[in-house]
Amino acid sequence: MGGAMAALGVLGAPALVASVAPSGPAERIVAIGDLHGDYAAWTAIARASGMIDAGGRWSGGKSILVQLGDITDRGPDSLKIINDLRRLQTESATPGGKVIVVLGNHEAMNVIGDLRYVSAGEYAAFATPQSAAQRDTYFVANRVRIERAAHLADAAVSPAAIRDRWLKATPLGWVEHRRAWSASGEIGRWARANPAIVKIGGTLFVHGGISGEVAAQPLDVVNRRIAAAMARADDTPASVLTDPLWPLWYRGLVARDFDAQAARAAVGRPNPVPEAEVDAVLKAYGAKRIVVGHTPSIKGIMVLMNGKLVRADTGISNYYGGPLSWLEIVGDTITPHVVRRTG
Repeated sequence: MGGAMAALGVLGAPALVASVAPSGPAERIVAIGDLHGDYAAWTAIARASGMIDAGGRWSGGKSILVQLGDITDRGPDSLKIINDLRRLQTESATPGGKVIVVLGNHEAMNVIGDLRYVSAGEYAAFATPQSAAQRDTYFVANRVRIERAAHLADAAVSPAAIRDRWLKATPLGWVEHRRAWSASGEIGRWARANPAIVKIGGTLFVHGGISGEVAAQPLDVVNRRIAAAMARADDTPASVLTDPLWPLWYRGLVARDFDAQAARAAVGRPNPVPEAEVDAVLKAYGAKRIVVGHTPSIKGIMVLMNGKLVRADTGISNYYGGPLSWLEIVGDTITPHVVRRTG
């Protein structure tokens, strides 16, 4: 593969981590919420927070940058953001900084082949001059399966019509996108090496949320179980990648979560009061606060429950049109920031 994909092969996947010890009480942490393919928003926030310079290189020194997942889908430029983050994971290490990307449900969806929210621009970002030939080769290799599926819907459809329909429904770059996002692909391997939950000092960072059920397990166990499910692209009904009580999807700390309620009702468990659940999770992991993404707060970053819970997803992507924001944590001081949207 050429173009954008060529850059992905240069950098390795980060080591899976569950916790990061702070270098000192004044350590600076910058957290950025869901980006959903908006490269302009990402660069504006990264520059305003001092994480990158005008040339896009790491300028955060010993700071820790945490991106809360859902880089992909809805917008066209997640590949560019991923390329930046992978490079910054390497660059930040030299001055003693760190870049941590938390796994989001949309990254997991791409790995297991749930492509409902992939935009046309996402596929186009993977296209090369060889894409038409690669698409033809893919069709030939998978013709039996594709024809079988087509005949389930229309037993009389001809092989030529099946091929024509499949080509029209399969944009250039789709084959490369699927290879890169497969469990064994460049991006798939990188995504599964990113933690679902990370603890930095006294702060837990997670994409969706942490339920009381999950908090009964150690952080490293939770991360290993999710990484293992990513490695086998587990899309079974019992998968931790789709379970509404697991960290990629859980909304119960910040909103009424009907899927989580149904899951609990199925086994006869009641739904906890959100603040009581937050307290239980913090006690289980010896933390002071939880920072979450996943559930947009279009009004801006929300610091709730006397600072024990922070909603950092503000609908940053142009798809939502929310404010460009970033969260700064220095010791026990939590400061939300807003960046002016341009263009």
